[in-house]
Amino acid sequence: MFLSGRYVAALLVGLIPVVVLPSLATVWVWTAMVTAAAIVDWWLAPKPSSLQLQRDPLPPARLGSETATTITVRNTGKRAFRGVLRDAWQPTAGATGNRHRLDLASGQGKRVTTALLPRRRGDLRSPGVAVRSLGPMRLAGRQQLLAIPGSLRSLPAFGSRKHLPSRLARLRELDGRAAVRTRGQGTEFDSLREYVRGDDIRSIDWRASARTRQTVVRTWQPERDRRVVLLLDTSRTSAGRVDDVPRLDSAMDAALLLGSLAARAGDRVDFIAGDVAVRSRLRLRTSNQVSTRLSEAMADLEPVIAEADWRSLAAGVTSMGRQRALLVLLTPLEPAAVEESLLPVLPTLLAHYRVVLASVKDPALTRLAAEREDVGEVYTAAAAEQAMRRREQTAQMLRALGVSVVDADAETLPPKLADHYLYLKAEGLL
Repeated sequence: MFLSGRYVAALLVGLIPVVVLPSLATVWVWTAMVTAAAIVDWWLAPKPSSLQLQRDPLPPARLGSETATTITVRNTGKRAFRGVLRDAWQPTAGATGNRHRLDLASGQGKRVTTALLPRRRGDLRSPGVAVRSLGPMRLAGRQQLLAIPGSLRSLPAFGSRKHLPSRLARLRELDGRAAVRTRGQGTEFDSLREYVRGDDIRSIDWRASARTRQTVVRTWQPERDRRVVLLLDTSRTSAGRVDDVPRLDSAMDAALLLGSLAARAGDRVDFIAGDVAVRSRLRLRTSNQVSTRLSEAMADLEPVIAEADWRSLAAGVTSMGRQRALLVLLTPLEPAAVEESLLPVLPTLLAHYRVVLASVKDPALTRLAAEREDVGEVYTAAAAEQAMRRREQTAQMLRALGVSVVDADAETLPPKLADHYLYLKAEGLL
């Protein structure tokens, strides 16, 4: 049972007889009359269970993208139903406009829609709907939580999708399917053509040149059907926030762009994620729905406050195949974490893979290093400079070992990583 605002208003109306006949008995009599009317009203209110509810299936949605859930309500009772339905979702589902007024005659139905704006990855749930039915006088009514569960699968945001068309155009140029033909240094023979100034003399085909009395060079196609392995670090370093976005989410965005591009290029994409242990593993043999399947695999991943066990992660990678591949480590370029746990396993990885480390850089360090107006800011700037210098030293050490390092802020990391992939493909380095 619940009491409405009309019940309170009716009690306040009792001030009039109290002023006319000021006595305690008048107060008690008026209160008893209004309460008795509320009890009768509650008794006459239809039961919320007389409603038949059915929720439409809710497809997955990207983090930060608007979606909606719809419920069909039908009054199966013999009396008219007046009340309110509230579609209850957990706060991170971002439900708005979830209170719906109902005025249904017997046998009448209605569809109500609640807007959702997910603010967290993973499965967001609704335990059911809270229904209030009002009596004829609308002084009181019945309230009940009806079990009609709902679930929304919130996938990682894919903001870098806007960069995919331009990279696909460059990929078509490399493959020779566009009007502009580039002379990439692939390893798959394409055709012979006449030498022009600027061609690499190592591409000259001397036997063909001797037969035609012209200098002829070979052209090559960028490699296809290669293997790209995406390794996502979910350890404590990925829990840090850069511009209020977790590093892990920014790394996922870069993985989605590179995975989609590699699949369109005809390469096989493998995905593995973990920290102290492997949390997710996925093999993508075809290019169909690569971004969707990658998103599904990453939706439930959360940072673990522990150091990454790179030996276990390296074993997980090699268990998926030792054939030559491009291995992309999506992990923060944190000097202590890299030097203590990643460096010891790099020789094993470099023996079988071309390794690229992609890291989300924090632009706050650059801002802090530039602010030097007082003594406190000077000390802060010195600390920021030291941190940036150590990161650069770690990057140089990795490059000396043969690891390519792509270190950029969250907005530019996905396109820069995709550009580096296209560069490796054009140069025949995959």
